[in-house]
Amino acid sequence: MDRLETRELVYFVTVAEELHFSRAAERLGIAQPPLSRAVSRLERRMGVRLLERTSRRVELTAAGLVFLGECRRLLRDLDAAVHRTQRAVSPSRLVLAVRPGTGSGLLARILRSHDGAEPELVFTHDQAGALRDGTADVALLCTDGDDLTDLRITEVAEEYPVVLLPRDHRLARRAAVTTTELRRQPAYQEQCPPMGLDEILDRVALGRLITVAGSGTADRLTREVIAVPVPDLPTTTLALGWLPQTSRPEIISFARTAQRIGADRAGTQLLGEPAPRASATG
Repeated sequence: MDRLETRELVYFVTVAEELHFSRAAERLGIAQPPLSRAVSRLERRMGVRLLERTSRRVELTAAGLVFLGECRRLLRDLDAAVHRTQRAVSPSRLVLAVRPGTGSGLLARILRSHDGAEPELVFTHDQAGALRDGTADVALLCTDGDDLTDLRITEVAEEYPVVLLPRDHRLARRAAVTTTELRRQPAYQEQCPPMGLDEILDRVALGRLITVAGSGTADRLTREVIAVPVPDLPTTTLALGWLPQTSRPEIISFARTAQRIGADRAGTQLLGEPAPRASATG
């Protein structure tokens, strides 16, 4: 069989998503008859029925459902390959993907210490995805929560778990709290909500949310929010990750700076930096 064309994959995905040839044709900006013929020709070439058609409806077959997932993956990979290739033209430009609120204090120190051009920041809740689709060159990740498959990883620092509490909450006066105690709180959410840190802090300050975050969050606390250690939860390892095929001197240099700053911070803590219980003072 001749190799399939990208256009054929796009046609099939559009029809599969719309389950209606007229709407799919309108979305693609082409007439319906050539679209219908193109999909039929695709099925003949593959020797597989992808769609069940009647006068009233269009449905995916089991094979069509599998092919839809494969087509989406192929088109996504093709887009990512184009993005990464375009970015190779200007290798000095470094784009860093960061989850909002993750390691913000550490990241600020890394950016201040880095000798090269300051990276452009992309804030996203899917840092690894930003690497794979070519949106970013390097990402700050949590090794215990992100999919690190196929990424090159350099560990940078550890963050201790702290619970974010309203200043007037009875647990805010404690030196430490346990997860058992937290689960008794009506506003407690075990999984930190997928929103920016500013919104999380606002919700905590208003008494609408209690949640656990990394100790680096203490750098961003407001007057109304207290961070208290949760010692029965494991630490989180922050790391820089990137795709091996996109390794560049700029990425390696940035990773070395991050490792050095992370090691300096760890050394400071070993020498007696206070436990991560804090509130903003100004």
